[in-house]
Amino acid sequence: MFTTPSGFSPHLACADPGEEEEAPQEGSGPGACLADGPPITSASLDTLIQNLVPTADYYPEKAYVFTFLLSARLFIPPPELLARVCELCIKQQQLDQSPLDTVSTAPLRKFGPKILQLLTEWTETFPSDFRDEKMVGHLKDIIHRIAPCDEAYWKTLNQVLQKLSQRLALMSQGEESIVKVSLNASSISDKLVAFKTKPPPIQKDILSICTDPYTLAQQLTHVELQPCFSDQKKKTTNLEAYVRWFNRLCYLVATEICMPAKKKQRAQVIEFFIDVARECFNIGNFNSLMAIISGMNMSPVSRLKKTWGKAKTAKFFILEHQMDPTGNFYNYRTALRGAAHRSQTANSNRERIVIPFFSLLIKDIYFLNEGCANRLPNGHVNFEKFVELARQVGEFMTWKQMECPFEEDRAILHYLHTVPIFSEDGLYLASYESESPENQVEKDRWKALR
Repeated sequence: MFTTPSGFSPHLACADPGEEEEAPQEGSGPGACLADGPPITSASLDTLIQNLVPTADYYPEKAYVFTFLLSARLFIPPPELLARVCELCIKQQQLDQSPLDTVSTAPLRKFGPKILQLLTEWTETFPSDFRDEKMVGHLKDIIHRIAPCDEAYWKTLNQVLQKLSQRLALMSQGEESIVKVSLNASSISDKLVAFKTKPPPIQKDILSICTDPYTLAQQLTHVELQPCFSDQKKKTTNLEAYVRWFNRLCYLVATEICMPAKKKQRAQVIEFFIDVARECFNIGNFNSLMAIISGMNMSPVSRLKKTWGKAKTAKFFILEHQMDPTGNFYNYRTALRGAAHRSQTANSNRERIVIPFFSLLIKDIYFLNEGCANRLPNGHVNFEKFVELARQVGEFMTWKQMECPFEEDRAILHYLHTVPIFSEDGLYLASYESESPENQVEKDRWKALR
């Protein structure tokens, strides 16, 4: 069972995977395929599409709509799926008859709001599908066919299209900002990779911008909850944006620790980021927490034994234990479940925040997708797999749609996005300058870098 945007668990009565599926009887509609039995495990693509189509007396459960719209794109492009849905609607409601007044309008008046609801859910949950003009064309066509029954349908359609247009414009702005940050990061990276001497000192450091760990954790949460959207021309933009941000935060933490010339200052920065990580954990921001821990565990940082000896690190080892990969991240998964439960029962928005460790979420989804077939030997769609995929994706979408309850600090956010960070070579150079190489391997590396 999973909640918004997925709703309730879908139930369908389906043929046994080993049996031939009976053809739906004419006039029976999708309601004939529904039952109060166990959750669906498999069905033909045609049956799944049929069960997406509303009638005067039937509307698919919210969970089914989300699960099928999410997974159907593996078998059929969204424009083709919407075309099939419209064709079934036209056939079932006899919308191809002219004039329309020859049809009894009573069932149509019950059907109209339901098809509008389905189209609204589709535009709200997967708006990028409607960047294809064919999708908008199908949407307008079906409304054109039912509008003579009630002119209010046109008004509803215009409202849907207006909201869709606003959402797509927002998505475009998000993509542009991702590109700008990417170009900025690439430019900085190119310069830093070229360093053959100790990197020049960065004029500002994090403690000159923010001295309160809780405030920085709040601003990191702002970054994590910012909407990042995928580009139709480059499907992985969204994924790349998350990975790029995680890597940037890792290197930013390592840079801030390696840069100070004095051991006492480096230890102070370590203690500061330990406290920031703890605040991220308390907020429910596990992605920033893992990035900070990863940055502190990078070799140029972890080799600074004299610096670590000066820092109070007991809290750090507790946080490391929470994010320990042992047992397939058992401790983290337990903490994530706790945060998810807190989110569901919370009285304030601050307690509703859940930001999972993104790379592990992607790994889980990848292995679920690769480990289970999309179709069963009899050709049926393995819907049980897609219910689980929808649960994981739907859960993340719900968490991601959370509006950040913390006040923005533009100076801190600007710093996080734009401050120069060192490449791995730059970090090693700064690290060796701070604490001299201890063995031949480190001496050889330092010599090569210089």
